[in-house]
Amino acid sequence: MLAGLSPARRRVVLGFLVLALVAVAAVVTILVTRSGPAAAPVAQDRPGPVLLVPGYGGSTGSLQALADVLTAGGRDASIVALPGDGTGDLHASADTLGRAVAAIRTRTGAPSVDLVGYSAGGLIARLWVADGHADLVRRVITLGSPHHGTSLADLAGDVAPGQCPVGCQQMASDSALLAALNRGDETPAGPTWVSIWTTQDETVTPPESARLAGAVNLPVQSVCPDARVSHGGLPHDPLVQQMVLAELAPGRPLELGPQDCARLSGQ
Repeated sequence: MLAGLSPARRRVVLGFLVLALVAVAAVVTILVTRSGPAAAPVAQDRPGPVLLVPGYGGSTGSLQALADVLTAGGRDASIVALPGDGTGDLHASADTLGRAVAAIRTRTGAPSVDLVGYSAGGLIARLWVADGHADLVRRVITLGSPHHGTSLADLAGDVAPGQCPVGCQQMASDSALLAALNRGDETPAGPTWVSIWTTQDETVTPPESARLAGAVNLPVQSVCPDARVSHGGLPHDPLVQQMVLAELAPGRPLELGPQDCARLSGQ
């Protein structure tokens, strides 16, 4: 191909080829560095302390009843206080979660933790795990989390963008944050994953947005078909609380079903 070119043009073409090869090598290096090796599976027979991550707005009180149930069940459970009013950048909240994990592992000496994220708290947990921390988490449970966005955030961004802070924008179905989280493997290796939600969710719409590929997916109504649970009621509902407690037990996540309704609901 180069034989018919003059020496000067041959040098120019060769120069361009070298630059192209260097650019391709740089892109490959970046991709390999970003992806990195998959984390080894975390031992499932040794539950660690539980960190509960609040949803949009950051109210720790919304998770206190669930934390009390976990504590009564013998678990070391604490609620993460999110920065500001809990409506800011979910990446900043993930950094706060990371500091809480470091503090509780130092206090307890546990090699791993369990995470329970309510609503946007499930996205925060996913962000932190995906940011190179999959080897520090045994189990992630999300409660009514908008893993694929919610039409309420879509509407707020379109109709009243001034009333939709960064955290709201990041829960829109077309947000860059969700696109990055859901690109490829939604449940990276390391932890095991459980998503619990209600088919009657009026905040995460459609409710199926809570479905997480690679997780044990448990609509509350798949366990107790007659259960009436709203989005805001998820952390307070006795059935949901017992589902969370069961899913945090040693061993692999449970495929709960109607056969477990009476036991978990106390009927």
